[in-house]
Amino acid sequence: MHQELVLPAPAMGESGMTTATAWVESPLQFLSVLEAHHTGHFADHCRVVPRSGAIALDATVAEIERWGPPHRLTVAAQQDQPAGPGTASGPWFVGDAFSGQVQQALLRGSKQRIVIVDDGLATLHLLRLLVRRTPTPLVRARAAASPARRALGLATALRLRSAARAGRLTVFTVLPLPDELALRAWNRGIDVVRHRFSWLSAQPDNHAPRERRVVLGAALARDGLVHTEPYLEWVAAQAKEEPVAYFPHRREDERTLRPLARTPGVRVVHDGLPVEVGLRSLGVDHRVVSLPSTAVTSLRTLLGPRGVTIDATHVPDTWWTAQASPELRAHLGAVVSSGLPGAGPGTEASASDPR
Repeated sequence: MHQELVLPAPAMGESGMTTATAWVESPLQFLSVLEAHHTGHFADHCRVVPRSGAIALDATVAEIERWGPPHRLTVAAQQDQPAGPGTASGPWFVGDAFSGQVQQALLRGSKQRIVIVDDGLATLHLLRLLVRRTPTPLVRARAAASPARRALGLATALRLRSAARAGRLTVFTVLPLPDELALRAWNRGIDVVRHRFSWLSAQPDNHAPRERRVVLGAALARDGLVHTEPYLEWVAAQAKEEPVAYFPHRREDERTLRPLARTPGVRVVHDGLPVEVGLRSLGVDHRVVSLPSTAVTSLRTLLGPRGVTIDATHVPDTWWTAQASPELRAHLGAVVSSGLPGAGPGTEASASDPR
């Protein structure tokens, strides 16, 4: 069940203008904030504060600044710790609500609108925890949390549930929600706004790779969830069919990148950009192959209207290591068929200016 969404007008500051603050730690979070600001729903201005030391984020920020960001959005100097909600007149955008630093900032903040933007599939995990009948600590799915960490996570869950009851919590996402989860979020008071990368879609094309087949790298081997050898064999099999442009995941390391650089037919592309930016110019002749990931949904949203084929491949049972829980395997497996399990249409944000 999805309801038509009407966002309340943001609270005005002394100047009559609202300024949102955004704390971003990854390229996807940054792109999501750009899209949210582009809708015109949240604030007049947006000040984005990137986390320092994030190489992939640095490259993305530099590329967006080269294009020219959305109107009235500025990128501030990097910081080591979250730029919290404080007392600003506008909302606070944040992606990783499981971060201890972010949770501490949330608890210090004033009663203003909080907008959660995409942080991969963790966004769905967050929503599932927030809509439970009993408040549940916000800790990462695979984390072994200490009592103190669970206490902080529980306090944050209570703060966000309170914000939802007051109509001050929004989740801004490209991910289609299962209908049952969308209904429970609505009943809890959480506004869920879907977007389709309308700002990014309007940017000038870049140079598409010369190879017709593009393989998206995965961090599953790096994270110890799948064995490395079958993963490398899978990429090599793609290259035997036709030349492959391989776009690494930002967390991949030498255990996969070094052998792939020597694999016949594989060209490893180190552009440092998220695939939503680096691959936005693919055409109908291209095919993207990937293991289950958020990028599958993002690229289907961004490139589907162009007729680009986006294939997500099941992870065979023999690939998984003991670190991959049955729940994780089932969750990622559901991405293959529809982008995400039980996806419903959702409420989509529309840009304030015509394209």
